[in-house]
Amino acid sequence: MTFVHPFDDPDVIAGQGTVVMEILRQKTDVIDAIFVPVGGGLISGIAVYAKFVHPDIKIIGVEPDDADCLNQALKANKRVTLKQVGKETFRLARLFVDEVITVNTDEICAAIKDIFDDTRSVSEPAGALAVAGLKKYIEREGIADKALVAIESGANINFDRLRYVAERTQVGEHREILLAVTIPEQPGSFLAFCKLLGKRSITEFNYRYFDAGSAQIFAGISSSGIETDKPEIMSQLQDNGFAVIDMTHNELAKEHVRYMVGGHAPIATNEVIYSLQFPERPGALLRFLSSLGSQWNISLFHYRNHGAAFGKVLIGIQLEKSEQAALL
Repeated sequence: MTFVHPFDDPDVIAGQGTVVMEILRQKTDVIDAIFVPVGGGLISGIAVYAKFVHPDIKIIGVEPDDADCLNQALKANKRVTLKQVGKETFRLARLFVDEVITVNTDEICAAIKDIFDDTRSVSEPAGALAVAGLKKYIEREGIADKALVAIESGANINFDRLRYVAERTQVGEHREILLAVTIPEQPGSFLAFCKLLGKRSITEFNYRYFDAGSAQIFAGISSSGIETDKPEIMSQLQDNGFAVIDMTHNELAKEHVRYMVGGHAPIATNEVIYSLQFPERPGALLRFLSSLGSQWNISLFHYRNHGAAFGKVLIGIQLEKSEQAALL
């Protein structure tokens, strides 16, 4: 039997290049740039054909910022092991791809919403990469009146994951600011906090009593999308005696901390915090806990199913420094 590689094969790459052949046939006037999601041979096939027909077209790859295999490979001028880019794919990308842009989870989720608003189709996160990259490119370059094309490459998304996408979209659109705020533990503090925000909507407010002196809250605040909004809000709170930490781009805070506000437990001594992930399949959590065994005490645990391929866990374990290597 003959093995046909799903992406790192000259004929497969050429076949994927027909995507841009169709684009150029449909849009015969000037195209300034084409944004391509990176995950296999798609970008190399598109780049080779586009550059042959119209050398001035920019080919810009888009990858998630936590899985940017082509971006890292182009910077190192060799293939690197993350989710390694194909040998033939890399050879062609080095010759014909102009740039790779990386985007974060919030930007991808906002792009899914944009696609839905425009077409009423629901893209998968990987399928919306190019739209997210296009938006980031426009914002970075401050360009206007250009013909830009983004390739949407898939709609393999399950229903359970939509709640996660919707939750992260507001930040991706710069319409929500996430702050960790310390307020006095006394009557009227929450009211004073809200008064300072004026007519801004509070999108999220998590609070738990910790001690008699101060309280830690995790708050979401609506924003107009203007970049000066966040510094203005933070300065206003700080000027009125509230300690503030910006959590808007803190992935750990958005994945876990927002659901477990309350601060450090005073009696949880020798606590070490780990962030980890495991395959999202039946029995995976049980297998993880079984491998951990009963040697150490779990002092903190947060897990939430988002319908993704991997489950993310924040876990606190009580152990001595000398035991950390054995645990890992």
